[in-house]
Amino acid sequence: MTMNPIEQNLQNVREKIASAAACGRYPHAVTLLAVSKTKPVAAIEEAIASGQRGFGENYVQEGVDKVLYFREVMPQVALQWHFIGPLQSNKSRLVAEHFDWCHTVDRHKITQRLSEQRPAALSPLNVLLQVNISGEASKSGIKPADLPALAATVAALPHLTLRGLMAIPAPESDYARQLAVFQSMNDLFAQLKLHYPQVDTLSMGMTDDMSAAIAAGSTLVRIGTAIFGTRDYPQHV
Repeated sequence: MTMNPIEQNLQNVREKIASAAACGRYPHAVTLLAVSKTKPVAAIEEAIASGQRGFGENYVQEGVDKVLYFREVMPQVALQWHFIGPLQSNKSRLVAEHFDWCHTVDRHKITQRLSEQRPAALSPLNVLLQVNISGEASKSGIKPADLPALAATVAALPHLTLRGLMAIPAPESDYARQLAVFQSMNDLFAQLKLHYPQVDTLSMGMTDDMSAAIAAGSTLVRIGTAIFGTRDYPQHV
């Protein structure tokens, strides 16, 4: 039977993950998060039919609409929804109420709001701290030196669970330089795990650099283009 394009792409990505993990790691130690931002529910349905269960969204309202849609039409399928875009304070309630994970926590104010706004009936929101590992002035994320204080804040909040770190390094085409940056993230991750035993997730690596990310210790790669193809970016508010 001929595979549809998304099914074939997912198989290709999974094979690439397995190949990258051959450097002494097990493929199942790396979670594939399908970045479905701007993509229609029909494309996500194809990915679900191909066994994908974790999806990442960058725009709050678009993501909430998809969460609600699949909760209604596929209540029997256990999907995980990750918010992976910049989070404004005025949108924090929607993330707290509908998503399972938030990858982009980088401010004490946001942590307080997410915890206060997380419904008590839901399990704690899984939180990753975004680190600006390349020191880019235009990019979100905290400085590595500020990580201990923010981690302590999250760990003390009742409706959040600190699960690890996330990074979006500056684009780099050279594998060795990709690897060096990702290894510095893994060093921070190892230090964090010493203090918080529940920490288990290092979210780094996208379509163009996931091999280096996995070699450096990534436990979750965020892949969009290699699964769903290129995107048209509508205006989101």
